[in-house]
Amino acid sequence: MSRAARARVQWNGGQVLDRARQGALRGLLLGAEHLLAESRTEVPIAEGTLERSGATSVDETNLVAGVTYDTPYAARVHEDMSARHSPGRKAKFLEDPVNREARPIGELIAAQVRRSLRS
Repeated sequence: MSRAARARVQWNGGQVLDRARQGALRGLLLGAEHLLAESRTEVPIAEGTLERSGATSVDETNLVAGVTYDTPYAARVHEDMSARHSPGRKAKFLEDPVNREARPIGELIAAQVRRSLRS
């Protein structure tokens, strides 16, 4: 008579989720930094104050990243489609890169999650 095969399985689901979360956080930060760099190539420049005010942030609790420009006039400059700017600089300096770079940013995040799960 043959013996039944036995297997022992150890479930490390909590560790896997923690690693995936850490990778997602790294990916979100890299994605936000990528977006900031892209938007800085389009942000209108008069004195450079608006460009220098650009910053990234990551909300670790909700897994959300952000890019902000923190001047009293940032929203007005972003939305004013009638304003004239230097060549290559324009309104929608954040919105357009968000739309254009959505896929590469998603790929950055996915790569960091995959990397964290291989460790």
